[in-house]
Amino acid sequence: MTTVKLTMAQALVRALAAQSTEIGGERQPLVAGMFAIFGHGNVAGLGEALHGAREQLPTFRAHNEQAMAHAAIAFAKASRRRRMLACTTSIGPGATNMVTAAAVAHVNRLPVLLLPGDVYASRRPDPVLQQVENFGDGTVSANDCFRPVSRYFDRISRPEQIIPALNRALQVLTDPVECGPVTLALCQDTQAEAFDYPASFFEERLWLPRRPEPDRHEFQTVLALLAAAKKPLIIAGGGVLYSEAEQRLLAFCETHRVPCAETQAGKSSLPWDHPLNLGAIGVTGTAAANAMAREADLVLAVGTRLQDFITGSWALFQNPAMRIVGLNVAAFDAGKHRAQPLVCDARIGLEQLSDALGNWRAPPGWAGKASERKGKWLADAAAATAPTADDLPSDAAVIGAVQRQAMPDDVVVCAAGGLPGELHKLWQAGAPGGYHMEYGFSCMGYEIAGGLGVKMADPGRHVTVMVGDGSYLMMNSEIATSIMLGMNLTIVVLDNKGYGCINRLQVATGGAPFNNLLRNTAHLELPAIDFAAHAASLGAIATKVSGLDKLEARKAKRTSVIVIDTDPLASTEAGGHWWDVAVPEVSERAGVRKARKAYDAARKAQRLGD
Repeated sequence: MTTVKLTMAQALVRALAAQSTEIGGERQPLVAGMFAIFGHGNVAGLGEALHGAREQLPTFRAHNEQAMAHAAIAFAKASRRRRMLACTTSIGPGATNMVTAAAVAHVNRLPVLLLPGDVYASRRPDPVLQQVENFGDGTVSANDCFRPVSRYFDRISRPEQIIPALNRALQVLTDPVECGPVTLALCQDTQAEAFDYPASFFEERLWLPRRPEPDRHEFQTVLALLAAAKKPLIIAGGGVLYSEAEQRLLAFCETHRVPCAETQAGKSSLPWDHPLNLGAIGVTGTAAANAMAREADLVLAVGTRLQDFITGSWALFQNPAMRIVGLNVAAFDAGKHRAQPLVCDARIGLEQLSDALGNWRAPPGWAGKASERKGKWLADAAAATAPTADDLPSDAAVIGAVQRQAMPDDVVVCAAGGLPGELHKLWQAGAPGGYHMEYGFSCMGYEIAGGLGVKMADPGRHVTVMVGDGSYLMMNSEIATSIMLGMNLTIVVLDNKGYGCINRLQVATGGAPFNNLLRNTAHLELPAIDFAAHAASLGAIATKVSGLDKLEARKAKRTSVIVIDTDPLASTEAGGHWWDVAVPEVSERAGVRKARKAYDAARKAQRLGD
């Protein structure tokens, strides 16, 4: 057997560089590069290895460990899970900074390879700087925090362990069901240890997407349910895009005249102006989609995990005869809420179902009702996003201004707060992938780093990040990274002086405005934060505008930040649905008691166990 003597870190880097995939008939590296923030736990071992392979596996310098992992996650999502990035940190705070991002990837089923440094396997200098010691378990390190938010976790304490561990990691990262974050904790002394690795470990390997076909029994059961449906509705989730099934979905809707609604992850699966695309569904849904969902007798849920925002906390569907068909590559998701599962790849499942249905179509009145309701919704949405001369415009008005200057191939990126709800309802995505939202974990701080990852995945598309002042303050450092990498973004900062979304929720559940808007805090002095000056200090072209018309400027030569003050209390009243947010049963406040009464009444509409 031919062997090559390398350190464990060198072997890992060389093996990663040998992995490839094929997209559009062209071979591309599976791992497009590595974000690295070096420290004493990875600079000597992995840092030296990355320098030696920098032409084959590029290394990108970031400014915050959580942010660089967010960028890697966004890269994978924008690449439809076909390509990914790795991230390495030292032990201690560098590693634990990535745990939140690991949870983002875990919830959203997105591939990212996390390579934190770890304590000494030999324990000779034990304990080392930044080591977390457990009084009762000598095997624990800070990296054990990654276990519950990793699809696969391993600690490499001997150099030869990287061979099976990396193979398992790559299987998970490329599997349509297991896909998610992988953590390989690299003991820092092991990174530097040499081993005679088999040359076969470094041979190029091609990873192509697996497309499972449906079970015939499940298929026939689902086919009968569809053929009998009088009011069918499709819910398109992120799995439609990950399976590259948007054209199959469009053909299915048109052939069988079935209307479709979109989740946050599935939005942009269909052209926004198609008469059968009802837009967003659920808590942040359009009035058209939610009205059809209330009446539907069959819901074909394609590639969605049916999170509570989509189902209106399971109070949206009101037809007693309603059945759910879960077309999903993961059995875990396909059978939720006693759905009839159809476990298979989305593209294959839609194609085979359409072929088997033949000339079957939903009753003409059903599609006609969808088109009529969509027309009314578009009028409501146009009113919400219309230009206004208000000193403090609503989020919807700002969205309208950004939309008017967008090109069809643009991508809008957002993550948390009130903006995702407004964007889900109102944004008109011009092309697949043009709507990029992290809403599975609703992680504040993802926005700017996520925009960077999207741009890295597809530099030819213009990326607009919309972010509130609260999220901006949490994480903004990757503005500097975007400039370093020449990945130009347009970042629109909507400054409502606090956490406007949660303030509205607080009031809606009977609470007093408290500790969300800056003006409702107990601090001695409210800071006059100059976001434009801050962004400029990071290297961006930055300005603060006082009118919506100023937002309609096109792309700058490098990352640009546009700041606008907005109304923290305004939100789009049209559309939407009740969301189960538990209200206290007992309170001295009359507003809370009133909200609890309304809450108890709303819960009666929830479908439990059927």
